Amino acid sequence: MNEQVFIDLALRNPNNTELIARLDQLTIPDCWLVSGALFQTVWNVLTDRPVTHGIKDYDVFYFDDRDLSWEAEDAVIKQVAAATADLGIDVELRNQARVHLWYTEKFGGAYPALTHASQAIDRFLVKACMVGMKSRGDGTFDLYAPAGLADVANMIARPNVTANYAPEKYDAKVNRWKQAWPELTVLPGNVPVAADGEG
Repeated sequence: MNEQVFIDLALRNPNNTELIARLDQLTIPDCWLVSGALFQTVWNVLTDRPVTHGIKDYDVFYFDDRDLSWEAEDAVIKQVAAATADLGIDVELRNQARVHLWYTEKFGGAYPALTHASQAIDRFLVKACMVGMKSRGDGTFDLYAPAGLADVANMIARPNVTANYAPEKYDAKVNRWKQAWPELTVLPGNVPVAADGEG
């Protein structure tokens, strides 16, 4: 699966198309639609399911280090909520410039400050999750997929053991997915997995 095929399949979900377009209009800095809304849409197309099947929410990352207060982030969250209220979807938006301020208290473990939003994509627990899309403003899209697209195309859940990895969180996540997509091949989460078969 190449990048353009992935983009085309992800955009079959009208929520993705509309959400990316509205985020672009809001001019939120370094703003990406990430993870499940994208790769799970692709899984739904590949398995001939409704395009929104199993998608719990629509995660959006942005990066704005000009004001690291919760109030500034909350204002953007409310702005996006108002702009997308008619879509009837749950949009989860987070300023990745702020995550290091609260991560340790909430989840434990170190979380170094990031310098751009796509670095947070590198930290997802599952390699198939590691995708993000944003508009270029001209009808085309940037795709960030640091682990490649083979696991998405082949419906493989493979642990990303390089960043903030927690086997119990991995297992909980992939077991939930297995209920929605029985075709999914789940690789064990309690052992490091060689990074082959990607690209």
